[in-house]
Amino acid sequence: NVVRKWVRRWEERGEEGLLDLSRRPNNSPTKVGEEIEKKVIEIRKKTGYGKRRISYFLWKQEKIRLSESTVGKILRRNNLTERKKKRKVFYPAIWVYDQEKPFQLAQVDTKDIYDKGTLGTEIYIHLWRSKLPRYQWTFLEGKTRIRFLSYSYKIHQTNGLAFVILVMSWLRVFGIEGEVLWQEDWGQEWGGDNPGKLERLDMIYYRPLGARLKRSPKGRKGYQGRVERSHGIDDEEFYLPYLLEIKNEEEFLNFAGKWIYWYNTGRPHFGDKMNGKTPYEKLKECGYNLPIEFCAFPPVILDRISPSLVLNFSKRGGNDLCVYGKFKNP
Repeated sequence: NVVRKWVRRWEERGEEGLLDLSRRPNNSPTKVGEEIEKKVIEIRKKTGYGKRRISYFLWKQEKIRLSESTVGKILRRNNLTERKKKRKVFYPAIWVYDQEKPFQLAQVDTKDIYDKGTLGTEIYIHLWRSKLPRYQWTFLEGKTRIRFLSYSYKIHQTNGLAFVILVMSWLRVFGIEGEVLWQEDWGQEWGGDNPGKLERLDMIYYRPLGARLKRSPKGRKGYQGRVERSHGIDDEEFYLPYLLEIKNEEEFLNFAGKWIYWYNTGRPHFGDKMNGKTPYEKLKECGYNLPIEFCAFPPVILDRISPSLVLNFSKRGGNDLCVYGKFKNP
């Protein structure tokens, strides 16, 4: 049969007939239509979403059901994919991927909201003229992505300790027990890089609250990847769309409270093992039957409360670790 086929092809087309031919079928009933493929390409170019998020939003907004693998094939076919770099092993640093249950490891960081390159000149000038808080303090629970925020006009260690006290008190009020590792990035607001100072901070402030101060390796932002990514989401979905509407500090805190509540309870997430769930849904999936009010941590201005809060917590009149609190009370 093979010999007859080659002879027939040679008689019909000569030597060209002996070349390999395409095995593509004449028709593909299940092939994605051109219009749908264009939608996938358009969403990718406009938002930068991956295949999982694109699949979710096509169904949510367009009622078009495409599997993640199909979306991935469309992206590859149109050269819209990027190869992920292999993660290097770094021992003994702690990854959130290794945590078995929530509230074992939290990524914490500060964000300078006054980022002209990201927000643009108009919003940047509006921030200065409206005298809105400059710094955001972020606590992100590694496994569920639950986040709590506070704000300040200045960035210093006293505000950092006040944020630790507020967040840990919030967890304990809602019955969250066990030790929580606070993983930071060597910032001075978290204690800097003096081993003796860090040890004293850990013993005086963190340990009594059931927390421990940990550090990610210098220059290895991957260990803080989830909190860093959440800061990008803040810019894209909160600050850029809404900052120009905010005229004063009260309105700012009101918007921030609504934003973080939406982030925790209404916004779908597509990171590792999230599958479109909100952080609150992921928390319940992990067996935590907490009221939804847990997600409504109230943002505050840390400068207003940090000196008295920190000094009262340390239970001594003058704490040499908190010089700011001894000499200035805003």
